[in-house]
Amino acid sequence: MRGVLASRSSRASNVAVEGAGTRAAARGPRAGRTQAAGGALTTDSGPGRESRTDAPLVHIFADESCLGNQFENRRNPGAAAGLIERFDERGGWYRRDFAHFDPDTTNNRMAIVSGIVGLGALRRACRVVFTSDSQYLVRGMKEWVHGWARRGWRRKGGPIENLDLWRELVRAAARHRVEWRWTRGHADDVKNAYADHLAVTAARERRGIDGLVPSGFESWLAEAQEKERYVEFLDLPSDAFAEDPRPPD
Repeated sequence: MRGVLASRSSRASNVAVEGAGTRAAARGPRAGRTQAAGGALTTDSGPGRESRTDAPLVHIFADESCLGNQFENRRNPGAAAGLIERFDERGGWYRRDFAHFDPDTTNNRMAIVSGIVGLGALRRACRVVFTSDSQYLVRGMKEWVHGWARRGWRRKGGPIENLDLWRELVRAAARHRVEWRWTRGHADDVKNAYADHLAVTAARERRGIDGLVPSGFESWLAEAQEKERYVEFLDLPSDAFAEDPRPPD
């Protein structure tokens, strides 16, 4: 994804907040260090977004995992991970994987982190379709953050949970035109199933990925299809079946 993503694992490719130091950003979000985004809030439809309609189109499929999330008074290791892809008619698919590990976290925090790390990995402004099975993340970015920002990052019911990460995610999203999509978890969304595989693996192995790495999606899919899963899946770009406006010869 030359010019959009790094071609190999690189700390410099994984900047979670515009202007943050690249070495620190590669380690993931930093609690309590993010400043409020100044000016108007921009996520899906803020001012100035129309000028980015010609930017590269990138899809991000993300998921989160937290082991022992149901228990209290114990450390709950977790991870945020995902697949970033772009289709180029000349070169085909360009895909990269990311994964961030946290030794003590929650599912909701990892859902937000998946957005911070995924969007932060993009080197230039893009049109992004971000797909997640976390309603907390998707509704947060499509609905809640707008009201919070208008009220000075407050809400009527009390403090905003995970405020540090929400602010960081808003800043990461501000340089892109992002469409947030929700998908049902553990269903037939192949690429989100792969993102779940990445997140669960990172949580269980207690380690993330340093920057971005070439994706293992194709090999993972081949193994799944050998077990007769996802056998009807066609690895085509999302607009492959768009109606051709030209009349037939």
